[in-house]
Amino acid sequence: MLTATRIRLYPTADQRQALAVQFGCARWVFNNALAENQRLYQETGKSLNYFGMAGRLTALKKEHEWLKDADAQVLQLSVQRLARAYENFFAKRGRYPRFKSKHDHQSISYPQRVKVEADRIYLPKVGWTRAVVHRELFGKVKTVAVSMNACGQYHASILTDDGLEAPAVSTEGKAIGIDVGLTHLAITSDGSKFDNPRHLRKHERNLKRKQQSLSRKKKGSKSRAKAKKLVARVHERIACARKDHLHKLSRRIVNENQVICVETLNVKGMMKNHNLAKAVADVGWGMFTGFLRYKTEREGKAFVQCDRWFPSSKTCSACGSIHGKLPLDVRSWVCDDCGTQHDRDINAAINIRDEGLRMLAGGWLASAAGGSVSPTQRRKPLGKATASESRSSGL
Repeated sequence: MLTATRIRLYPTADQRQALAVQFGCARWVFNNALAENQRLYQETGKSLNYFGMAGRLTALKKEHEWLKDADAQVLQLSVQRLARAYENFFAKRGRYPRFKSKHDHQSISYPQRVKVEADRIYLPKVGWTRAVVHRELFGKVKTVAVSMNACGQYHASILTDDGLEAPAVSTEGKAIGIDVGLTHLAITSDGSKFDNPRHLRKHERNLKRKQQSLSRKKKGSKSRAKAKKLVARVHERIACARKDHLHKLSRRIVNENQVICVETLNVKGMMKNHNLAKAVADVGWGMFTGFLRYKTEREGKAFVQCDRWFPSSKTCSACGSIHGKLPLDVRSWVCDDCGTQHDRDINAAINIRDEGLRMLAGGWLASAAGGSVSPTQRRKPLGKATASESRSSGL
C-alpha cells in the first residue's frame, strides 16, 4: 500500500542554490517540450508522446551545457509530467497544460537514489539536507517530490510502499451521512453540527494591510519581493490552519463510523457565483471530502458519494415525499404529507445516509447500523413545503 508523507526541509544557502538549479532546469525542459509540441501540432497536426519528448533531452544537453547541472532523472520526470498533463487534458480530467513560471510554486521529483534518515535526507546533486521527519516511514521509498512554496519554505513528499494490500472494505458498523454547508462546515445524520471556522475572515485585516503595502511597492524592486513574500506567508498560514482543522475533523468522523456517506458537490460550478465563491473556496469542501475518502480506504471502511442531483434537502426523511422549491433561507420546514418538522441540514444528512446505504446494498437493507434505508411510502414529486422558520444563512 502506498503512503505519502510530507516533511519540512531546511537546506543551507548552498543547497538552496543547488535546488534552484534543479527547479530552473526542470522548468525550462518542461516549457521547451510544451513549445515544441505546440509547434509540431500547428505544422503537422501531431505532437510528441513521452518517449519522443524524453529522446530530445540528449540533444538539448549538448546544445545547452548548463542542463547537465541538473539530475538526469529530474529532467526525465519533468517531461513525464507534461505527458501526463496531456493525457489528463484529452481524457477531460484537466485543462490544457500551461507554461511554468519561476515566480510560482516550484517542484521536482526524484525517482531513485534518495536516502532518508532520522533528521536528514539525501537528494542527488544537493547532498544531505536537514529535515524534520515527524513520523516513522515504513516500506521502500518510491518517489520523493521536493517543492518550494511562495514563502520560500521547502518540503519533501516521500512516497513509500510497504508491500501490503489495502484492507477489504467492511460495512459492519455505524453508518453516518454528512451534509456540508457554509454556516456549519459539516452536519451529520446523528444531529451533530460542526462550525465553519472561516479561516480567511480571521486573517482578512492582516492580509489587507500586507496587500496594500505590496501594491505601493515599485515593480521589480527588492522591497516588492519582500512584500510579496509577506503576503504569501499570510496565505500559507490560512491554508495550514484550514488543513489542520479538516484533518482533525475528518479523523474524528472516520474513527467513530464505519460507513460514511457524502453528497457529490459541483464546487467548480459554485465558484462561478461571485456571491459565494470566496466563502466556498475558504470552507474547503473538496479537501474535506478527499481526507474522508483516503482515511476510510486505509482503514477498510466504506465511503459513498451520492449523486449531486439527489434531492437530499427537499426529501422528507420520515415519509419519503419530495417537495417543491425550498429556498436557501428556509432552514426548517414542515412536511405537508406526514406533518414532521425538519431541520433542513439534519434532514439532508439523514437522506444522504439512507441513499448511500441503498447504493451499497443495491436496493436492499445494508448491515450497517444506520436505520431503515427503505422509504416508508412512494415519493411524491409535486408536494409543497411549509416554512416554519426563515432566516438568512449559508448553504
